[in-house]
Amino acid sequence: MRQRSSELESIEAKIRTLTPREREVLSHVVAGRLNKQIAGDLGTVEKTIKVHRSRMMEKLGVRTVADLVRLAEKAQISK
Repeated sequence: MRQRSSELESIEAKIRTLTPREREVLSHVVAGRLNKQIAGDLGTVEKTIKVHRSRMMEKLGVRTVADLVRLAEKAQISK
């Protein structure tokens, strides 16, 4: 139980380092949206989404979308 709460605290601390836009991109990526779709939804270009996505994944310490989804599930980030 204690290990789980410290893991959750660690994840939440990482999420707090994200910019508001990176958090927005995070929720879209977890929902399975493509960069092009996210860009359309947020009114920006695909290249910008790629930059946000890259920085977000680096800050969260994940390398794959699957790892990102698992992390988001642990933090109860909705899709």
